[in-house]
Amino acid sequence: MENSAAAPNSAPEKKVDRRKFFLIGGGVVAAGAGGYFLLRKNLPTIVSSLPRTGSAKGQTDTIVNGIRMAMDEYNNELFGQKLILKDMDDATASAGQWDAGKEADNAREAAGDKNVLVYIGPYNSGASKVSQPLLNEAGLLQISPACTWPGLTKKVKGDEASGEPDIYKKSGKVTYCRVCPTDDVQGPKTAEFLAKELKIKSVYIIDDKELYGAGIAKLFKEACEPLGIKVLGHEQLVKANTYKTVMEKIAGAKPEAIYLGATSQSGAPQIAIDMVGAGLTCPLVVPDGCYEKAFVDGCGADLFKKLTCYATIGGKDPSLLTGAGAAFVKKYKEKYGNDPEAYAIYGYEAAKVFLEAATKVGKKDREAIRAAVLATKDFDKGVLGKWSFDPNGDTTLQELTISKVEGWPLKPVKSV
Repeated sequence: MENSAAAPNSAPEKKVDRRKFFLIGGGVVAAGAGGYFLLRKNLPTIVSSLPRTGSAKGQTDTIVNGIRMAMDEYNNELFGQKLILKDMDDATASAGQWDAGKEADNAREAAGDKNVLVYIGPYNSGASKVSQPLLNEAGLLQISPACTWPGLTKKVKGDEASGEPDIYKKSGKVTYCRVCPTDDVQGPKTAEFLAKELKIKSVYIIDDKELYGAGIAKLFKEACEPLGIKVLGHEQLVKANTYKTVMEKIAGAKPEAIYLGATSQSGAPQIAIDMVGAGLTCPLVVPDGCYEKAFVDGCGADLFKKLTCYATIGGKDPSLLTGAGAAFVKKYKEKYGNDPEAYAIYGYEAAKVFLEAATKVGKKDREAIRAAVLATKDFDKGVLGKWSFDPNGDTTLQELTISKVEGWPLKPVKSV
């Protein structure tokens, strides 16, 4: 389109009524009698798919904040264009947690929009089983900041019949990766902590029957016997209003500890409450699905005056970070006015590794960006220290933090 004055003998230029056209969010909106129509530009887009409804929202707020902080470092631009973050919810109000239908819808929408260059999420391993094959078929890069079930990326001993992880990558390419450590570190190292630090000789195991909860409970259980911990029983429970009968049964077994494979959204707070109600005084140990303020709030902070509880998380608690990690925590607090929850830093790292690779590629090319991210070696542009993606798409950082739950924030007692 020419911007010069009209040439001689040409028709007079028609003036544009500026009241009818204005800019919004990087696109042009035309206002007319029929309403407003958004003429969207082809802007590079990051999609995040996380439970933004229910008690996990506090944790996922900080993940999204971490993504935004990474984007800020690039002035919210990529390839000379405005960079968009599409913050999608994979939860429903009725369930109070992630929903398979919502996660599938999010994945299909992202896959169908060629402007979307990365899908950051999901938060739950069960949700990942839903979105991974859809995004793999579309060749869209997926980076999870929080999914920890090992089978999403590699074969798990004793679980060969599931077909994991091959069922998620029918294209033959790896499109899924994650920046958080996996449960094959968390489960066994937790058992080691119980045996060596707490001197536990017997344990009762509970899980929520979901992929993550049942999976990490299984990995914990397998590590117990070699460490001299006797498993007195194993209950699989679904979310309920009360677990009184089950907890009274467990109290009769007199375990020295209870291990719970569950999340704040799948019943963990009520199990802790009913554990105290049944008179159980042994320690309760919970995994990273409870390593959040929502678990403390669901239990009520006063409960931990009566209950000894430990929570574990792959990686380091924010309070233990040094160098660039500590600087991230400081900047986060200055920007948002509160402490980041444990997975905020993984939201940042997921976005950062994508942005670094995409910047090097220099254009909107899904395949080139996917290949560049999966080839990441000795990455030190983020805040977690130097790490790489292995051939399965897993991070080489495999640490564990064990914290005592006395209220919020949690108090780290050991990092291994």
